[in-house]
Amino acid sequence: MSRHVHTRDAEAREPLLTGDYLEPNELDSDEGETIFDSSASNITRDVGESAQKRLTYEEAVDIAGFGLFHWLLLVVCGWANASDAVEILCVSFLLPTARCDLLLSSSDMGLLTASIFLGMMVGGYMWGYLADQRGRRRVLVVSLTVNGVFGALASVAPWFWLFLLLRFISGIGVGGSIPVIFSYFSEFMPRQRRGAMISALATFWMAGNILAAGLAWLVIPRTWAHFSLGSLDFQSWRLFVVLCSVPSLTSAVLFRLLMPESPKFLMEAGREKEAIRVFQMIFELNMWGKGKDFPEFGLCNGSKQRGELDETRTWSSHRERLACILKKVLVPIEQMFNDSLKSRSFALLIIFYCISFGYYGLWMWFPELFERIEDGGSPCANVSLLLSPLHNQSCYPVKTAVYMEGFIIAASNLPGNIFTILMMDSMGGKALLSCSLLVSSLSVFLIYVVQTKAQSLILSCVFSGVSVIAWNALDVVGTELYPTQLRSSALGFFTGVGRVAAIMGNVAFGKLVDTNCAVPVLLVSALLLTGGLVALLLPQTRQTELT
Repeated sequence: MSRHVHTRDAEAREPLLTGDYLEPNELDSDEGETIFDSSASNITRDVGESAQKRLTYEEAVDIAGFGLFHWLLLVVCGWANASDAVEILCVSFLLPTARCDLLLSSSDMGLLTASIFLGMMVGGYMWGYLADQRGRRRVLVVSLTVNGVFGALASVAPWFWLFLLLRFISGIGVGGSIPVIFSYFSEFMPRQRRGAMISALATFWMAGNILAAGLAWLVIPRTWAHFSLGSLDFQSWRLFVVLCSVPSLTSAVLFRLLMPESPKFLMEAGREKEAIRVFQMIFELNMWGKGKDFPEFGLCNGSKQRGELDETRTWSSHRERLACILKKVLVPIEQMFNDSLKSRSFALLIIFYCISFGYYGLWMWFPELFERIEDGGSPCANVSLLLSPLHNQSCYPVKTAVYMEGFIIAASNLPGNIFTILMMDSMGGKALLSCSLLVSSLSVFLIYVVQTKAQSLILSCVFSGVSVIAWNALDVVGTELYPTQLRSSALGFFTGVGRVAAIMGNVAFGKLVDTNCAVPVLLVSALLLTGGLVALLLPQTRQTELT
């Protein structure tokens, strides 16, 4: 029978104020529907039957309220997001000194910065698929652990090839946590608050930027961090690498000890009792100290049949089993590019490629570029000064100003993040994404044009502050464009595409920065412009219901 809620008053009460929950509403009993009584502590009475009211996901989220749990969730997921930023940006800050110890050419540095993105490309879709099939929380714990452990091991690698390999494996872990964090987080959020809260989560990437830059500034120039470890000359940058792995490991512990599985995932998996227990835990935390009892209810059945996950176990042939698994992995991609989702998927593919090539291609090289123009000029104005042989380049003593400038650029994310939080729900992700990409394109073009270090620093700060708006908007839009059974797989796929672009951007900078700096810089500007225009083709998703 139809089940719909009729409000007691003429106007529906806003259910999502902090610490609030959806008051039980009276329903017409003519059709045998469940009656909600606001003075009762539960919603178990049905006209003529004892059947419970069955709620949709969004209704159950409203019942659970908004409060303490969601702020705790924001801190834990935000710290995990920051840990990914630290691990990615770690390499860019160690280049000015590690290039001497590991005997790196510019091409080698391009490969090193690209290695973590190659790992992220491999891990992104794999972890996203597993998160849709096995659960968000489990995947987050494992991927964050892989990230932290192999990131720390890289600190004692004596050879370039081994350091490269360990950074690649660390990148596999990063590739899993980034898309899954946003899927997991969004599935706890009330619709009216989802945009602002996802934007708040995205701001922790800025915190990771600042943390990485601050650690680099505090640790790498220090001579006290230099000691011998057997035959290994343990320079300060190696200690910096160890410290950068700590956020990922602590994030894995926090998820393992504190966080539940996504109730949206549990509903889609047909695990109704577990989902209700999660909603009860959320309710009790949000209503703590208010003397309110958790109302009893049932949940609408999820559409996904989880039993099919074990089909492959019945195949008699290993080859048939492998073919079945491969088919299941590719099915989400096929669904993403079929029917109503096709146009948005192609648009997002282009946007992810453009912003990833542009942002990571340029951002990962900022410390090295500023180290090269320490005595003035602009990165592309003094090419002849950059062609000196490697053995003539001095890495020590470390130039502290390089890391101070990196810290300033990272801190310039703050205005963009504040703007995103304030404007996301009113403007919508689509408008913010397009406008910020267009302004980012202009700022990169001007970086090429200017001729002084001060001007380059100012424009780099503008690029940092504006481009973070684009990333935040893309995080919001990406989570709202796909249904639950595709959400993590889609984000994993697109972040994989982004990693290909990031690899290409870093390799291009490594190959061309010494000989023709204008080509990669102007290419970044052109791609950001393209992404901004394509973003106009996306559908509007502001405050839409998750499906």
